[in-house]
Amino acid sequence: MKRCSVALLMLLSPYLYAQDGAVPELSVQSVPNPLKLPPGMNFGEGAGVAVNSKKHVFVFTRGNSTGPAYSATAAQLLEFGPDGRFIREIGKGLYAWSFAHAVRVDRDDNIWAVDKGSDMIIKFDQDGHVLMVFGRKKEASDEGAEAWTRVNPPRPAIDGWFRQPTDVAWDQAGNIFISDGYVNSRVAMYDKNGDWVKQWGTPGKEKNQFNTPHSLAVDTKNNIYVADRGNRRIQVFNNDGTYIREFTIDVPVPAGARPAIGNPISGSDSPTLPGGNLSMAPGAPDALCITPGPNQVLYAADLFPGRLYKLTLEGKVLGVYGRSGKQLGQFGWVHALACVSENEVWTAELINWRIQKLIIK
Repeated sequence: MKRCSVALLMLLSPYLYAQDGAVPELSVQSVPNPLKLPPGMNFGEGAGVAVNSKKHVFVFTRGNSTGPAYSATAAQLLEFGPDGRFIREIGKGLYAWSFAHAVRVDRDDNIWAVDKGSDMIIKFDQDGHVLMVFGRKKEASDEGAEAWTRVNPPRPAIDGWFRQPTDVAWDQAGNIFISDGYVNSRVAMYDKNGDWVKQWGTPGKEKNQFNTPHSLAVDTKNNIYVADRGNRRIQVFNNDGTYIREFTIDVPVPAGARPAIGNPISGSDSPTLPGGNLSMAPGAPDALCITPGPNQVLYAADLFPGRLYKLTLEGKVLGVYGRSGKQLGQFGWVHALACVSENEVWTAELINWRIQKLIIK
């Protein structure tokens, strides 16, 4: 009876109780068919999405797979026009392509792709030509040429070498920040010329430590927001790597919520993955983006229960929307967000193999 009462309350009330007050349900419209693929072409897993100043949309998808099931190339970078029509594939057959993870666009409309499988980050100009390369994948001729494994204690991080990187961002001066996520658990910093500056962070759960730093965002004051997914928090640093603060997203899970894939999670189930990883816990940030100024807000998404959150830059939840599912306006593991404005957000989803354009009223 108590479970039914909670479910009824969730249906009747426009508010979810969390943090220091009531959190409103966002009014969101998912635009049908926002991107038009050519006949016979489909997205694979939606790893990344970005929008440039001309409203062109870039999608980094785990598609183009050929060969054995577990050693295929799964990375395609696709561009679409403002009307959603397909324009081109960028970097077809690129040496760095292995396993897509993120795509971002900088203030000069250069396109940056982060490949988790090859441990490389590639900067393209607007014409799709390579401008800079960060990291290096293992040579296929070497013995043991395979993805980096996690060992305990962790291998020492090395300047300029990445182990399953996840995202890239820039401050107002053009300094480059790369989340070196799954193995090294650090943030690497380069200057605008591509010269190594420093790193910060080590594996762990204390301040200035990370457990899968999965996404990055930078505000106009040059503060770096790190989605410390495995620790279920967002850590904030200045652009010199000095810790400023951290916050968590604490919105109750609706009764009966199910994950996008996997067994049901009840209140008695632990969302902790092996090694104390909280990536599947409610509010664990899988993707971040910050809207353009002057009045910036932060959007975040989690894997379970599969929701989009609107927050102040201080971490107060302003609104929440969505659940796991396959229909428009529902989510199957949002892996990336692109904030065009406070009222327009794009999502890339792994489980549903799609990109959604969300209009937030």
